[in-house]
Amino acid sequence: MFRKDTNMSEGVQLTDQQKRLIEQLGVYYEKSGTPPAHARILALLTVSPQTELTFDQIRDTLQLSKSATSNAINMLMNTEKVDYITKTGDRKRYFKNKIGTWREEMQNSFHKITKVSDLLEEVLEQRPPETAKYNNDLKDIISFMRFINKELPEMYKKWEKSKE
Repeated sequence: MFRKDTNMSEGVQLTDQQKRLIEQLGVYYEKSGTPPAHARILALLTVSPQTELTFDQIRDTLQLSKSATSNAINMLMNTEKVDYITKTGDRKRYFKNKIGTWREEMQNSFHKITKVSDLLEEVLEQRPPETAKYNNDLKDIISFMRFINKELPEMYKKWEKSKE
């Protein structure tokens, strides 16, 4: 998936180890449900020695078509995994991984767990009593989600204190 001759393009110079890591991380993202082009762009923005890359650098490095690159970047921005900056005097957009906002993302995930467990509680209230095993499994899921939602913020606080 990588361009072999990056001297003639705007592609990013990557070591063989970096290319391997991008591929491995891309496969991981794919297995988590991310489409291949999106996964490779996210992986490239994570591994690249440059933290901000232009559209052409991304496209050339990964050997993607313009439309595949554009569609993937737009989706990654819509899902708030990627953002861009501009530089004074330069019309290009420089795309970057939003890894710096992981704390906010963690808070959002706590909120999502609460929302899903609340919805599952409503589902459980509507379940017929004849499906006792299914209902009990649903209760366990809700209980586990509530437990996780209580413990994760505490673990985060402990981690923050350990860094001091």
